[in-house]
Amino acid sequence: MQKRLAAALLFATSLSAFAGNKLEGTTTLKDSQPYGVKDTEHKHQGYDLAFDAKGKSYTCRTDPSKSMNATDFVVGTDVTYKIDGNKAKIKTPQNKEVECKIVRVEALQKLQ
Repeated sequence: MQKRLAAALLFATSLSAFAGNKLEGTTTLKDSQPYGVKDTEHKHQGYDLAFDAKGKSYTCRTDPSKSMNATDFVVGTDVTYKIDGNKAKIKTPQNKEVECKIVRVEALQKLQ
């Protein structure tokens, strides 16, 4: 009986540790830069999107096998983000959404 209770308690506490990597909110899109070149394997242009969230600066890279209209993601406008581990989704107020992979995270400098 005590072993089952201990196992259940251990499972419950470890489950919350895995759920801690999810972030979501609204921020301003800081930068959008094309990366790579189109070829027969990569039919679309890939982009690096930069934004700040929860005290960190993130760079997120889109998949060049999927299309993204760069004019939908205007630098300086508000976007909604959802980060789950190294995957992210960025959505504009016009409901244009792109999935991307986090390729860089930088701690923001605190003002002293």
